Amino acid sequence: MSQVFSGEGWRSLRGSWLMLAGAAALGALLVYGSHWYSLKEKSDSASSERLLREARGRLDNARRERDNLNESADVFRTLVDRGLLQREQRLDLVELVNTLRARHQLYTLDYEIAPQRTLQLAGGRVFASIDVLASRVDIKARALHEGDLLGFIGDLAQSRQGFYPVDHCTLRRIEGDPEGLKPHVEAACTLEWITLKDKHANRQG
Repeated sequence: MSQVFSGEGWRSLRGSWLMLAGAAALGALLVYGSHWYSLKEKSDSASSERLLREARGRLDNARRERDNLNESADVFRTLVDRGLLQREQRLDLVELVNTLRARHQLYTLDYEIAPQRTLQLAGGRVFASIDVLASRVDIKARALHEGDLLGFIGDLAQSRQGFYPVDHCTLRRIEGDPEGLKPHVEAACTLEWITLKDKHANRQG
């Protein structure tokens, strides 16, 4: 068998072999580096997307909190305007009822205001800073037309001087001459006069 390379030939090509080995190592390093860089890019991209989602989530939460605060401020102003954050002033209710009676030309009007109590909310819900109180108001009235009674109840329920949601209301016609100038319809209604009180102020008082 003939010898292709002699020892002298190997020595003369040693530099070329070393360059070839270095090039192969460099090529492998470049392939690995490219793969590593690609993985890093994907990881950075996923991390950036996650951070962007989190930032968008925080922004959305901030916007919702801002909107909730705005809505809460509007609700608070409405409650203040409606007198819910004031103590019961029964003389004010008497004046309001008498004013509405004259406006709607009721024939008769009887009403009774029950003692104030804590209002039981749906689901047993309670609030940390306020007490929700209510006084039941029973009303019996007679009028010439149904519209007079409905107008009276509607104006009372929507009054800006308090909050008086209607619990129930029944109307019935009064038997007799429909042409006479006397009451032809009567109503029996129950409303809740609702107010709010600050618990801390109650403790101080």
